Amino acid sequence: MIKYNLSCKNCKNTFDSWFSSSKEYEKLKKLNHINCHECNSLDVEKSLMMPNVVNSEIKNFKNSKKDKHVNIKKKILEYQNFIKKNFNYVGDKFTYEARSMYYNNKKNNKGIYGIASKHDIDELKEEGIETEVIPWIKENDS
Repeated sequence: MIKYNLSCKNCKNTFDSWFSSSKEYEKLKKLNHINCHECNSLDVEKSLMMPNVVNSEIKNFKNSKKDKHVNIKKKILEYQNFIKKNFNYVGDKFTYEARSMYYNNKKNNKGIYGIASKHDIDELKEEGIETEVIPWIKENDS
């Protein structure tokens, strides 16, 4: 695992993110899967990394940050469980199903969730079809 400090060129937000390898970061960057969680911009770059200096202040900061990440992960997993129970999974047919529901006034008892590219989501929004993007993690991911 490798942690990068990322910086949004659009809103100047900085944040950390973990990747399985530097190749994985490059792959996700090339596929436009790395975006700013503040402004949703894809103009995100790696910034200079701070050396791992251990002192009590940094250690306490890291521990509080770790607790925060654990809480965030827990909340994301709660959302995911809610979605799994209350929505139909349509996989990579999400864009097709969303348009079908919107244009054909197809009423489902449940909403849908699935996989779509950033480009597909942008097109749906341009057509007036409301969507939301949430992070999706596996329970055993760290």
